[in-house]
Amino acid sequence: MKDDKKSILIVEDDKTTCEALSLLLEKEGYETDIAYTGRKAMDKAKEKTFDVALLDIRLPDVEGTELLAAFGESTPRTVKIIVTGYPTVDNAIEAVRKEADDYLVKPVMPDKLLEAIEKGLKKRKEEDLMTEEKVKVFVKERTAKLLQTNASQEEKRTTP
Repeated sequence: MKDDKKSILIVEDDKTTCEALSLLLEKEGYETDIAYTGRKAMDKAKEKTFDVALLDIRLPDVEGTELLAAFGESTPRTVKIIVTGYPTVDNAIEAVRKEADDYLVKPVMPDKLLEAIEKGLKKRKEEDLMTEEKVKVFVKERTAKLLQTNASQEEKRTTP
């Protein structure tokens, strides 16, 4: 069971695949939601921020790579994993260009899927920690500079 339940949006037009993925992921402690179309996925992403999005390449209303780009713009912190039964060099290159965190080919082995999810979440956590550290360093340096400036100004005022 995960410490804090991470949410995963499964975007897949095959209902059986959705249900299987949802059961697997919920068993692993994740919270899941399902969208059978790209439009529904974007609607759900407007209502809630997901930690991970599993995106099928072929959807009834949009290509998964287009959805990948839309997710990248609207929810850049979401880990985006392409899951496809139609792997091609072109869609793999397009997925990389549009910043997919991983690219998996169906049928996906459960351990490979879980590994990709954990790897993506770990990377996001490390990025967050690095950003947090950068903010701490900035605040510390800025505070020291402000204190130094104030001390200099105070010294000028008290020096005859």
